[in-house]
Amino acid sequence: MEFVVEHDHPCLPGHFPGHPLVPGVVVLDHVLAAIEAGHGPLGSLRLPQVKFASPLRPGEPARVELDGAAPRWRFRVLRGATLVASGEVALA
Repeated sequence: MEFVVEHDHPCLPGHFPGHPLVPGVVVLDHVLAAIEAGHGPLGSLRLPQVKFASPLRPGEPARVELDGAAPRWRFRVLRGATLVASGEVALA
């Protein structure tokens, strides 16, 4: 699943003035949306492991890659070939 966080997204003011970065929680929201797009509503979840490797800036295209199935998925978020985030999502 590909996504772009636009420059006018409400999460960006104050994160960080003059050098906006997409907050990790917004990146993770796109991961969860990708899982739900393929598996439907999930209910309570855990994030046993998450690592943010490089920043994502507004307007940069990124994609979510998933591996696995309920009750546990591994994910990677990439900006081109650059790893933005990786980790696991599990049903609680």
